Amino acid sequence: MKLTANGIDIHYTIEGEGPIVTMSHALGCTLSIWDEQARALSGRYRVLRYDTRGHGQSNVPSGPYSLDQMAEDLHGLLTGLGIEKTHFVGISMGGMIGQVFALKHPQMLSSLILCDTTSRYPPDALPVWEERILTVVARGMEPMVEPTLQRWFTAPFRKQHQDVIDRLRALLRNTPPKGYIGCCHAIPRINTTERLGEVRCPSLVIVGEEDPGTPLAMARSIHAALPSSELVVIRSASHLCNLEQPEEFNRTLLAFLDRVSAPNIR
Repeated sequence: MKLTANGIDIHYTIEGEGPIVTMSHALGCTLSIWDEQARALSGRYRVLRYDTRGHGQSNVPSGPYSLDQMAEDLHGLLTGLGIEKTHFVGISMGGMIGQVFALKHPQMLSSLILCDTTSRYPPDALPVWEERILTVVARGMEPMVEPTLQRWFTAPFRKQHQDVIDRLRALLRNTPPKGYIGCCHAIPRINTTERLGEVRCPSLVIVGEEDPGTPLAMARSIHAALPSSELVVIRSASHLCNLEQPEEFNRTLLAFLDRVSAPNIR
């Protein structure tokens, strides 16, 4: 399904019944990376997933994009669907969008779950992102594929779960270069750490123990800055811990959502 919001057509899917849970994906992915979580949640939650601008079946406008802009995409989607309040789950780039959204539209969040993400990059990270942009401009997505998979998953998982790796390899290859580049302009400029104290909704920070891109130290920084937040470390997992350890991730997510949603679950 598609809905026009904030000047673009946003592709989304919604399933299940109960309190709304909105899920936002990582760079170079689509809403499909939440398939297992949607199956686990939809028995007692209404799960909304969407493709971020520049990805999947959503529009690919010219960039650069900004996190403020992507937070307004989410606001427009929720408003267009008549959703006044939602739990939010974001991984990597999706977690950055969630932080900005929480600061811009706090009244719309029932809870905030941030997975394998950061609230701020060090200054020396910017050239890394600039180099990625130049590479994709010159050569397309192919040079990004294998290095990204190495960051996203541990070596044992890559060896033992070729089906998952093949699926994510295809997602990366099929990401529109213009959309990838647009988001690469936004991501390294995340800078919410000093304002996270303003977030008042229940919050959960999840991180893969072996995540090299947004490591445990970054998760601890978010946890320290977010009032009343919880921190859970997923063992034997890298950046996309929801795919590498889905059972543990789903247990953690459901336990938190059930606890903060208890009065509203039928």
